[in-house]
Amino acid sequence: MLIGSGTLNRKSLAGQVAVVTGAGGGIGYEAARALVWLGARVVIAEINGSTGRSAAARIEEEFAPCSALFVRTDVGDKQDVARLAKKAQRAYGKVDIVINNATVAPLGAVKDVPIDRWDASYRANLRGPVLLAQAFLPGMLERNYGVFVCVLSVGQAYMGAYETLKAAQAGLMSTLYGELDGTGVTSFSIGPGFVPTETALAAIPELADMLGAAAAELYAAVEEHTISVEAAGAGFAAAVAQSERYRGREIDSRLALLDAGIEVPSGREAAESSLSGKEFERALALCRGVQTTLAEQSARWLERSRFERQWMINSFKKQAGMTVEQWLDRLARLERCLEAQDNLTLATINAPLDSLAAYYGFLHKAGEGYLKDPAEREEQLAIVHGWQEEVEQLHKLLS
Repeated sequence: MLIGSGTLNRKSLAGQVAVVTGAGGGIGYEAARALVWLGARVVIAEINGSTGRSAAARIEEEFAPCSALFVRTDVGDKQDVARLAKKAQRAYGKVDIVINNATVAPLGAVKDVPIDRWDASYRANLRGPVLLAQAFLPGMLERNYGVFVCVLSVGQAYMGAYETLKAAQAGLMSTLYGELDGTGVTSFSIGPGFVPTETALAAIPELADMLGAAAAELYAAVEEHTISVEAAGAGFAAAVAQSERYRGREIDSRLALLDAGIEVPSGREAAESSLSGKEFERALALCRGVQTTLAEQSARWLERSRFERQWMINSFKKQAGMTVEQWLDRLARLERCLEAQDNLTLATINAPLDSLAAYYGFLHKAGEGYLKDPAEREEQLAIVHGWQEEVEQLHKLLS
């Protein structure tokens, strides 16, 4: 992991508990992973139940049981935030860290964006952080320790319904800095930089059209400021681990990583180290093979008895971290990126292939005790091993 390549100690946040909003995927998920690597336990506060559960399951699979807890949360809903605080308290006894990562980012001219989209932005980008401050700061102040993080963004035309509320969040952080002065509770703001998440990449052509520019121009303009999704999330975690030096400041992920001795390649350098033409072809062939295997397997499950079918579905989800439908969708998106040889979008597709490989490892082990005939056992185990090897090769290539 990137967070482990610098000077930070794996016990930097040992015993601490972090709430990361919007951590079902993207930057929030990578921040949660990095926080757990640093020794913390994390609460995934995510409005999307499917991605939130999957994120927590993958983190526990990667690290340890009870290292992550999912709580479905609409950060703009007072009752949801109260339930989040109650469940975090019940599970872990306290909350030391809050990262306000959840966001809504409407595009359009101020005069054109419907007021209900402004309201949605307000709920996620300002009301949510205020509710989280009211829910968790009292406990932090009582223990005289805590870290409260706001996530900012740089404004520009046609992003007013998003940036205006992000600017208000900067004002919130400044207010907290004054109110928390002299206590052991730290507040600061961090910006991720330009991160090629699926949302950001989808927005560029639309924003370019509004600005009367070519999408390629915008891509070129942000290239040098682009960092990977993992780097952005790791930067959030690194900033928390070094929180005292950032008290009351506005920083970015790159600075936090550099302060932690972690080198972050620029967008241009990252592109140069991405997949080449032949590697794209090899990865595409492997991806299609993995897709075919999984589609054929899931189709055969339907031929089984109801009990066997349910056991297979549940076992797959537990080991692979997502349902088979979610995996097939993720692999289809991965296939499209590989076909287009699109390194930028490829970096945004969070496909935990190590978990899928672990599922095939689980099948292999189960088959050793299930199949009695030696010849049949050897033949079937070789097939399963081939499936696992194909996934591992794809994982290695994409890593």
